[in-house]
Amino acid sequence: MTPTDYEAIARDAGLERVGARPPLGQYLAEMWHRRAFATSLAKFRVQAQVSENRLGLAWIVLRPLLNAALYGTVFGIILPRDTRPDDVAFVPFVVVGVFIFEFFSKSFSDGAKSITGNASLVRSLNFPRMLLPLAQIIQQVIELVPMLLILAVIVLGFGAPLTWWWLLVIPAMVLMAMFNFGIALLAARVTVHLRDLTQVIPLITRLFFYASGIFFSLEEVLADQPAWMQKVAELNPVHAYITIVRDIMLGGHNAPGWMWAVAAIAGVVTMAVGIVFFWRAEERYGHD
Repeated sequence: MTPTDYEAIARDAGLERVGARPPLGQYLAEMWHRRAFATSLAKFRVQAQVSENRLGLAWIVLRPLLNAALYGTVFGIILPRDTRPDDVAFVPFVVVGVFIFEFFSKSFSDGAKSITGNASLVRSLNFPRMLLPLAQIIQQVIELVPMLLILAVIVLGFGAPLTWWWLLVIPAMVLMAMFNFGIALLAARVTVHLRDLTQVIPLITRLFFYASGIFFSLEEVLADQPAWMQKVAELNPVHAYITIVRDIMLGGHNAPGWMWAVAAIAGVVTMAVGIVFFWRAEERYGHD
């Protein structure tokens, strides 16, 4: 008998090839069934990170705070004042941008290494590999909570009013988490096939950093440019999420309604594309 004959007999008996990719619906159902694994893995990583440093959990907030202080000092001096927003204080404006961007950048960089950085786990255990990028996003969400609390204290300290509108930060961050998950899935698969991507990710992240209006107003900087250029820049999802949170917390109310549409479409579409793209290579993880 040929190998093909054996495969036919196995299929007739209901047997499946080891590591075979299940249908997408079954795959997602198994992911949901094993979701506790991703949550536990995320919590363990946070605990390990806390135990490795003397200041522990404080570094989750200190790192973006130090970045905000550095960028705020340097670019607050270098950039002309007419590139800053007129209706909000510069310090909370920068801090919001840095904190929210940190959520994206760490999801992107850590998500890209979620498969290659857990090669032994991928090769030794049978589970939906998508749980590994998911664990990275859960970890970033856990770390985002204390960051948002400190952010609220800073914003309130500069005189911004505390209103019920602040609750809209929750759906905004849910949409951003969906977007980050999609980006992590896309990067995780590409990194498996092209390890050199890890060398390019810092450059891509830096590009997003300067294109997202972290320490300047895109509207002010591009005021003298063609209108289409400003529209293209505003379609950057990371900029949309940052602008929405600023609009909610700083009370500027400058974010147009269509920016929520950009945030929602980017979150849903990027996650859906990322899920299908990652799932299609499920059989290859651990073998490349």
